[in-house]
Amino acid sequence: MSDLEAPLRPKRKKVWVDYFVKFRWIIVIFVVLPVSFTIYFLTYLGDVRSECKSFKRRQKEHDENVKKVVKRLKERNPSKDGLVCTARKPYIAVGMRNVDYKRARHFEVDLSEFRNILEIDRERMIARVEPLVNMGQISRVTVPMNLSLEVVAELDDLTVGGLINGYGIEGSSHLYGLFSDTVVAYEIVLADGLVVRATKDNEYSDLFYAIPWSQGTLGLLVSAEIRLIPVKEYMKLTYKPVVGNLKEVAQAYIDSFAPRDGDPEKIPDFVETMVYNPTDAVCMTGKYASKEEAKKKGSVINNQRWWFKPWFYQHAQKALKKGEFVEYIPTRDYYHRHTRCLYWEGKLILPFGDQWWFRWTLGWLMPPKVSLLKATQGEAIRNYYHEMHVIQDMLVPLYKVGDALEFAHREMEVYPIWLCPHKLYKLPVKTMVYPEPGFELHRRQGDTEDAQMYTDVGIYYAPGPVFRGEVFDGAEAVRRMESWLIENHGFQPQYAVSELNEQKFWRMFDASLYEHARQKYGAVGTFMSVYYKCKKGRKTEKEVQEAEQACLETPYAELDQPAE
Repeated sequence: MSDLEAPLRPKRKKVWVDYFVKFRWIIVIFVVLPVSFTIYFLTYLGDVRSECKSFKRRQKEHDENVKKVVKRLKERNPSKDGLVCTARKPYIAVGMRNVDYKRARHFEVDLSEFRNILEIDRERMIARVEPLVNMGQISRVTVPMNLSLEVVAELDDLTVGGLINGYGIEGSSHLYGLFSDTVVAYEIVLADGLVVRATKDNEYSDLFYAIPWSQGTLGLLVSAEIRLIPVKEYMKLTYKPVVGNLKEVAQAYIDSFAPRDGDPEKIPDFVETMVYNPTDAVCMTGKYASKEEAKKKGSVINNQRWWFKPWFYQHAQKALKKGEFVEYIPTRDYYHRHTRCLYWEGKLILPFGDQWWFRWTLGWLMPPKVSLLKATQGEAIRNYYHEMHVIQDMLVPLYKVGDALEFAHREMEVYPIWLCPHKLYKLPVKTMVYPEPGFELHRRQGDTEDAQMYTDVGIYYAPGPVFRGEVFDGAEAVRRMESWLIENHGFQPQYAVSELNEQKFWRMFDASLYEHARQKYGAVGTFMSVYYKCKKGRKTEKEVQEAEQACLETPYAELDQPAE
């Protein structure tokens, strides 16, 4: 058997859930899509109403809402009430991880009012926003001003709070890092009700560096100041087909944005690659372009956001037959190119959703809200998806992308695969995710003195064995993936379903700064620790209390000092 050959698996006997999943499109069309569209429309009206208010009015409402949060926290009786959680319903989270920690007794704090853009400061090039502001909302405001966040995550529904406390990446992350790397200040309500502003160079700098990946377990985020950049009206996008084995695909992907001669003029503004099978991929690189350039004679403009347009990943796949081509996409259309079909998950949700007749007649109802899909699936369906479906990201050093692709093929056979690079910065302290020690000495392609280039290997779809009706153990495949990541200094975003035990979790992530901040700012005993918040399965109150007590009694290593 060759290194890439998938193991032979026995046939799997079908159960009733298989047939329910197969015909779930009936519920999606007649229930999920109409309700989703209604929610999207009402949310849009609320956003427009908010945008009509003056910044002064929004700030006043923000201050009043912060006072309510402080008051609510001070009402909590630690000896009687459970640990603090937000009041948001578990199914509303966009991530696929089960929000089981809310099944135990907990003390809810309502943050539902924190969904306003508080200020767009052109002088400082800063957007000050509340945590429930989503990507669609902020791009709708900033792009007409020829401004944008440095990193705009692709799906409209992804919120600022989720991208900061969890994981956020986009095609511009090879220039700016992850979403949290673009934040200059956090406004946090600590466990004792104190409201602080944390920056990288004030007295709360340790909290500033500890917030990303902490899943809201250090305090309650109530606003963030995020860097803006000037942008143009269009994205000039080049589609380049790649044919070869997975190692050759990986090298072509690296060459597409990390020129071997280091010429900064050759580095695109945006980059992503989609691997359609073990031998075919399309590399896409984008550069901002003016309206005048896009409308020159001979230029092709693709208004990608129209509901009747082919889904983006299928449109890009045409390059495999057509050859390399260039087109201009309106900037906001490009930012949210994967929203309508949820990357390619829409094909599983609605098997005929990509057909021309559906796109023209009902495509305007797309996409279904992820929260409604989760709310209507039930426990049996949820467990089925955990076993028969993969939604994972492997964050790996750029030079190991080829190895990661081969591993993913052997273990999961999931295609398409999404590749998107991002900088992992060398910071003054060791955060939960950090580059390989001494990476700057190797001078590998894509790395710089201050950052190691990583790549998100996005694996989202049903595995090949499931399509072939073979036995597939999804949990075991994820466990092997997590072990591979630990061995290769990779990371697993916490929105995904994790099989890690606590020991392996803290082998993947570094606990020193996080635990220092939890104890210093009183989070222990008030907020659940990040491992127990991410842990798969139901958490009993006794289990959580014992874990919290262990945190109080265990000494943690001193913070890493700045590297020489």
